[in-house]
Amino acid sequence: MDVTEAVEKRKSVRAFLPDPVDDDLLRSLLDRSARAPSGGNIQPWRIYVVNGQRREDIMTFIEGRDLDQPEYPVYPEALWEPYRTNRFQLGEAMYETMGIPREDKTARFGHMARNYSFFDAPCAFFCFVDRGMGSAQWADLGMFLQTFMLLAQEAGLDTCPQEAWANYGASIAEFVNAPDGEMLFCGMAVGTADWEKPVNSLDSIRMPLDEWCRWV
Repeated sequence: MDVTEAVEKRKSVRAFLPDPVDDDLLRSLLDRSARAPSGGNIQPWRIYVVNGQRREDIMTFIEGRDLDQPEYPVYPEALWEPYRTNRFQLGEAMYETMGIPREDKTARFGHMARNYSFFDAPCAFFCFVDRGMGSAQWADLGMFLQTFMLLAQEAGLDTCPQEAWANYGASIAEFVNAPDGEMLFCGMAVGTADWEKPVNSLDSIRMPLDEWCRWV
């Protein structure tokens, strides 16, 4: 698989098969992902892996717990155009694949809650960052995660980056025993996509190049 194919095939998978992910393969993917760009070679990512039984343990750990106060906003308040429409259209398209109408709030919240079971992925990791890092280092986290997702695609694995886990930041920090100076950025579900599930038929629409790029 070349890079172009990996980019085109990668998508956020929201239904996984129970097929296990080998620890050695995951270690190799993470190790190679650390070649991602990092300003000043700071390498701000701190990764905590939950695979196999430990992934199951985390489900028990958060069961019945209230959501934590997120340490950062996943989206800006009162999102403006065209970003608001982009987000709205994706949500509507996703629920349409599953036949969930807009008025069925219970079913919609139920699907959102599946974030906290990693959409049944057998393996996951959490990406933390030192609280003292700035926006430039957060960009490094994104490049690390994208590098991992493309390498996973090459290895025959599927992924879903999950900022929803920021809602359990303090709880996850306790579970993985992260130092006080670190905060949770996101989770990453890893496994094999269940292509029989309608939600995985979703292909998000990207804005045309000329709407967001100008030659100066």
